[in-house]
Amino acid sequence: MNATVKRLVITIDGPAGSGKSTTARHVARRLGYLHLDSGALYRAVTLAALEREIDLQDERALAHIAQGVHIALEPAENGLIVRLDGKEVTQTIRMPDVSRAIGPVAANPGVRAALLKQQRTMGEKGGIVAEGRDMGTVVFPLADLKIFLVASIEARARRRMQELTRKGIHLDAEVLAQEIRKRDADDSQRNVSPLRKPDDCVEIDTTELTIPQQVALIVRKAIAQGAREV
Repeated sequence: MNATVKRLVITIDGPAGSGKSTTARHVARRLGYLHLDSGALYRAVTLAALEREIDLQDERALAHIAQGVHIALEPAENGLIVRLDGKEVTQTIRMPDVSRAIGPVAANPGVRAALLKQQRTMGEKGGIVAEGRDMGTVVFPLADLKIFLVASIEARARRRMQELTRKGIHLDAEVLAQEIRKRDADDSQRNVSPLRKPDDCVEIDTTELTIPQQVALIVRKAIAQGAREV
């Protein structure tokens, strides 16, 4: 590898439905980087709590689950394969019941502490695109390139509805919009690692952008900092 080529730590943060996961996956593929989907980690812990019928307000029980489960993220042709204690849960963690329950899990200090070390270990050598709510503010505060995606409530609800429809799940757009508003409030107002735009980030409004457009924009910025496409 050319000595001038850098393996960056890139963070992509933003509210639910802003396009983080799909964009991060394609950016990582273009650069030959690891895609860290932090939301998948929290969704997996949420699924484990639901399956074990844990009270989501029981902070100690949730933290205990996060410390005890094994979550693996495996690159695949169409994204990431997520395994929870060896069982594939890639689609299950995206179901509406998990989405509705994830708020108290993501806000739990013990859960966040349990997952923080794992995420930082993944990024120690660079070459990573990490996406979530606090990647650029808490997990990788010294990241080389910080992106913050935003989009209108209507656009985010529409995207979520299309995603669920492809899976055979039909929910009203207004119901989804209400859930997104609640999720925004939960993420922004939680005491631990709230959703916050990093001071040194590049903000991108994706409301009118296609995925290829936002991917190309981020890749150009990464190349300008020394990264290289594969």
